[in-house]
Amino acid sequence: MGLLLLLLTAGSVNANEDEMMGFIVDNSISRVGHEFYRYFTERLRDTSKLDFNLVVRERPSARWGSLVWVEYEGRTLYRNFLAPNTSQLQSVAHEAADLIREEVARQKLENMFQDTFDLERDEL
Repeated sequence: MGLLLLLLTAGSVNANEDEMMGFIVDNSISRVGHEFYRYFTERLRDTSKLDFNLVVRERPSARWGSLVWVEYEGRTLYRNFLAPNTSQLQSVAHEAADLIREEVARQKLENMFQDTFDLERDEL
């Protein structure tokens, strides 16, 4: 009985440590937002190993175009207005993907060297 309890406890600890990575959630609304998401994800999947999760959000406006932003771990890493009739949407999305890839790598490096002797990371 004690061995069974020990095995169940060890299994639940490992389940909490494992996270699913490589998701890019599409919370865009308009056609321009969906196209940005498609070009953005194509570029990220082609150029990097996706060991992180992202969320692409959009707030469309009839007057200004669409505000698109990308979040990583609850922080906004990229924000840009997209015109409704932009012809350079693919290059904008590719530039955003390159910027996000570099920024995620920088944040991971900073987290590795962060001093958490007194406080845990989520308490900082």
